[in-house]
Amino acid sequence: MFSRHVVLKLLLLVSVFFCSAAAYATQSQQAQNRTAITQTLELYFYGSSHSDAEKLAQAFHPDALLYLEKADAAVWQVSIDEYLSWHKDENKGVDNGRIGRILQIDVEGNLAIAKAEILMPQRKQRFVDRFLLKKVADKWQIISKSAAGSSSNVNGQRILFILSSAHFHGASNLPTGVSFSEIVNAYDEFIRAGYSVDFVSPDGGALPLAYINTSDPMHKKYLYDADFMYAIGNTMNPTQVVPDDYRAVHYVGGTNAMYGVADNAELQRISMTIYEQHNGIISAVCHGTAGIAHLRLTNGEYLVKGKRISGYPDEYENPDRPYFKEFPFHITKTIEARGGDFLYSPRGQEHVEVDGRIVTGQNYQSSAGVAKAMIAILESQS
Repeated sequence: MFSRHVVLKLLLLVSVFFCSAAAYATQSQQAQNRTAITQTLELYFYGSSHSDAEKLAQAFHPDALLYLEKADAAVWQVSIDEYLSWHKDENKGVDNGRIGRILQIDVEGNLAIAKAEILMPQRKQRFVDRFLLKKVADKWQIISKSAAGSSSNVNGQRILFILSSAHFHGASNLPTGVSFSEIVNAYDEFIRAGYSVDFVSPDGGALPLAYINTSDPMHKKYLYDADFMYAIGNTMNPTQVVPDDYRAVHYVGGTNAMYGVADNAELQRISMTIYEQHNGIISAVCHGTAGIAHLRLTNGEYLVKGKRISGYPDEYENPDRPYFKEFPFHITKTIEARGGDFLYSPRGQEHVEVDGRIVTGQNYQSSAGVAKAMIAILESQS
């Protein structure tokens, strides 16, 4: 016979197991729903940008209603049949310049709401579409759509932020994360200049964040920006990235940048495709410079060879602290061993190095400067 204590312990373990299994199943179902909804919205994006009524019909439920803008009507209700009739066969497949991007998806059972950005750079216009979707016969379809438009400087060009998924230093239980300052300081510069920013991490999904200061105006601005927080809570994994879509990559720091990024073969491929095949920029800031240490050109040489590179220097680390002993390599030492000229300034000072299409910064104080230097290069290329 088991003692009462043993029985209670077994019951607790069984309860924990089933609760964990249920939570995993729920998360898995949510992920599947978001994937299916994304596919539906992609049909809408393609159909509306290429006058493809067939693709649009797949995205919308036959009884869907659209609420659109019209000068002489406060509310303009359009049936899906009327909407589809606007997309003529003679224009099918011709790109009209519309660029669509999902900003948010929120799922509750068989109902979902979604928010998307529609850019028309040639007309300097930006629309925000709101969707109501329903899962009918195991298929997600749009049952309602409305939109609001405004003039905009957004140019449709995209920057890819590369961030680490590591929550802990190496194999230890020492917590770490992405520097929130380094994300938002650079992000803000790109957004204000009209660029779109996407996020990718080795594991995808939510990022571990560090050094958040809710009294800092820039931090507060983005902590309460629902679109931004959704993006960093749902980062892409490397297999979802299409390198052709991006003008530049930006490796963000925080000490977790030492783990899982530099040796990720798919992230390496993405960066070098953008740099070599699309004349793109590779940038990094602070510990994010670890991410470019192993990058190689197609001729086999290291990217940093013969280049002026900045980042967080080994000299400013504390070699006696447990976190430093977990580092898989040292930034300064590795960059210099691979032929790079590692440069930095006194602690706390902004330091940005621009060498061709490689832009690097020393610390979070340099994040905005790195972004500004990248924007200058992109504008000169345009």
